[in-house]
Amino acid sequence: MRQKALQEHSIHYSELHPVLQGKRLIAFDLDGTLIDSVPDLAAAVARTLNELGLPASSETEVRDWVGNGAPVLVERALAWALNAAPEPALLERGYDVFMVHYGAAPNTLTTLYPGVKQTLQALHQQGLTLVLITNKPERFIEPLLSHFELLDYFTLLIGGDSLAEKKPHPLPLLHAARNCQIPPSACVMVGDSRHDMAAGKAAGFTTLALPYGYNHGEPIETSNPDLVLNSLTELLA
Repeated sequence: MRQKALQEHSIHYSELHPVLQGKRLIAFDLDGTLIDSVPDLAAAVARTLNELGLPASSETEVRDWVGNGAPVLVERALAWALNAAPEPALLERGYDVFMVHYGAAPNTLTTLYPGVKQTLQALHQQGLTLVLITNKPERFIEPLLSHFELLDYFTLLIGGDSLAEKKPHPLPLLHAARNCQIPPSACVMVGDSRHDMAAGKAAGFTTLALPYGYNHGEPIETSNPDLVLNSLTELLA
């Protein structure tokens, strides 16, 4: 878990979306919110299945499997390939193989969604505390953010294996609020999936949803976020 010292800023709410009025911290999901990482995840899953002697999945299938962290992604891929639940030993091996393949090329095909960098830069300049809360393994977060030149905007980085629980559990969000000394009522969760919305609601955060990410084929509106944004740039007035 990476954290940098908090700096005191005044927040210029007139330059922000009204939903951010009185807010001091914004937590962002990563995959499906800031970056489209499925192409690289799908390539790593396909290589993993091939190495295990199983039929390879496609990018379309992987888009419905992501969102709960790497172990669940691998479990879903193996279950699909086997048409049955994988044995624990195979699941463990599959996870190890996947981590090698994904670690070798985590940003070859991954792209930044439009408007992300300008929005993060503007929010940071306005004085808001930005944190990243993802279910992706922690080891991949900093290299990806550095690759897209986003790392300096974030005060705290929390991965799926950073704490005892991950989204949809509220613990990572509450941990971020506590560490940044900001009450949940002054915090926002921005994400693309039902797990982000559930974690945000349980933590007492305002929930903002994006419709273009990965939500297991479900419309994000069914998760009842406080607001749906078509683009992150809508956070700026």
